[in-house]
Amino acid sequence: MNIKKNIYFFFTLRTKFILCIGIIVSLSYALLLYRTSQIQDELIITQTKEQARMLFRYIRLTRQWVADHNGLFILKKAGVEANPFLPLPVITDNAGNQYVMRNPAMVTRELSRYSEQEGYGRFRVTSLNPVNPVNAADTFEQQAMISFQQKELEAAAVFNSPAGRVVRYVAPLFVEQSCLECHSTQGYQGNDIMGALSITIPIAWADSMIAESKKSLFIMGGISVLLVTTVLFLLLDTLVTGRISKLSSAMRSFPDKTPDPQSLPSGHDEIASLSAHFDLLCQRLNQSRDELDKNRSQACFNEKMASLGILSAGIAHEVNNPLAGMLNCIKAMGENPENRELHQRYLPLINKGLRQIEQTMRQLLNFGRTEPLQQRRVDADGLIRECFELLSCKLKDIELLINLDLPGDIVIDAEALKQIIVNIGLNGIQAMTETGGSLTVTGTCRDSQLTLTFQDTGTGITAEHLPHIFDPFFTTKDVGEGTGLGLAVTYSLVQRMGGTITVESQPGYGSRFVVTLPTA
Repeated sequence: MNIKKNIYFFFTLRTKFILCIGIIVSLSYALLLYRTSQIQDELIITQTKEQARMLFRYIRLTRQWVADHNGLFILKKAGVEANPFLPLPVITDNAGNQYVMRNPAMVTRELSRYSEQEGYGRFRVTSLNPVNPVNAADTFEQQAMISFQQKELEAAAVFNSPAGRVVRYVAPLFVEQSCLECHSTQGYQGNDIMGALSITIPIAWADSMIAESKKSLFIMGGISVLLVTTVLFLLLDTLVTGRISKLSSAMRSFPDKTPDPQSLPSGHDEIASLSAHFDLLCQRLNQSRDELDKNRSQACFNEKMASLGILSAGIAHEVNNPLAGMLNCIKAMGENPENRELHQRYLPLINKGLRQIEQTMRQLLNFGRTEPLQQRRVDADGLIRECFELLSCKLKDIELLINLDLPGDIVIDAEALKQIIVNIGLNGIQAMTETGGSLTVTGTCRDSQLTLTFQDTGTGITAEHLPHIFDPFFTTKDVGEGTGLGLAVTYSLVQRMGGTITVESQPGYGSRFVVTLPTA
């Protein structure tokens, strides 16, 4: 039962809607988070590249200033070494102080050392044909300088390092007039590319910021999804599913309980319109049900009266026979008032005739009584036999076989059962009026089910007429022999009692009706 409830909850409109909205909002936030991370990463890399370009310009201007002043000479002291690759690495003044020369390459290298110590990145001069082996180009720098020969102006890429990601930027260094004093011996001319400035800027700090931003966006996205889902759930429950549940509850309780218009969803939207139409439908159905009940009761009464009319001829015979005998007895007693022996012989005969007439009238009155369906304990065996005693006047040339295996009392509606038996019995008798035959009635009661079988040897029912025998006013009998309501009323009574009725028939071989009724 719990599994069914869980499955029902999973497939409710509310759950489907919330799941769909939750998935859509979650995917939207996930896409937004992914795109925002991409934009942040692209922005950081773009800014870092621009920073590298600016740094390249500063370094190039610094190198140009050093070259324009033919290098720098600084006082030699501990830790300040001379450059062995320069033609004049050391000079001495008149006071005996020694000065070492710093060319643009060495200035660039020492500035890079300071920058790296401060965490701003590093840079160096490199070349495909370096004078100092320390300035030899690595793979990325070689590819960049080859591209410079193809008129490319810069090269940039992002690499992973043990300390995090770095942006590497390489731009060409052109030979200027002030550079020829040192590099003319290497075959360079003005505006030649003598090398490149390689700049490496760490962006691990930016990655850390992006990670924190992602975390914040993820948390805010989760909170937003939760809030949006909650608000949508409350709105959906208030505006849609809650009102649909009220309408569904009213539908389930109908027709046992007519819905109160005040309890149905109200307003001016589609659900309110549906509620109004449902209320109008309930009113129409109630009206139709009342009319149907009235017509059905009238049809049952009409059929019962028609059955009484059909039985009237036989009942008249049952009454006239003892009545004629009694009249003869009374006439004889009147003619011989002093003959006590005659009186004593005729009085018991008159009493017997009156008893017979009384019994016949009682059966007729019991059958004619109209009562609503009501379950009560009855002697089904006696009731069935009483019904066929009432029909005995119609059993001319017809053999009646009753085989009942029923308990003493069963719980069933007696009046409805009597009408069902008489209607089916009359139908079978009328099918054998001209030819004669036999009517076999069997009854059993098993597992709170009463099963009655009526088998006749009459003319049978054609396959064309068989689907319509329970339709109101459908009859194949001659005018005056039937109303066409007997089997229709029988079918209606069986349905109201919660039972079933089936029929099997072939022309010339009779018909077999089986009625099954609950007994509790």
